[in-house]
Amino acid sequence: MANQSSSNNLVVPQARAALEQMKYEVAQELGIQLPQDGYYGNMTTRDMGSIGGYITRRLVQIAEQQLAGRR
Repeated sequence: MANQSSSNNLVVPQARAALEQMKYEVAQELGIQLPQDGYYGNMTTRDMGSIGGYITRRLVQIAEQQLAGRR
């Protein structure tokens, strides 16, 4: 099983920059300070989960809006 790829691979690699930007926007909205050096080891699980959950909600909302617009 060592050859299995991670499920965290982006389907569209060009989306990485947009997701990074969204992470910083969400953290700012939630009042969470992200480390400037990129090391997240000192961040709490609760804070990181809040950021990830909010990003997921926002991505679902964007997808729903796009689907609604196609009808």
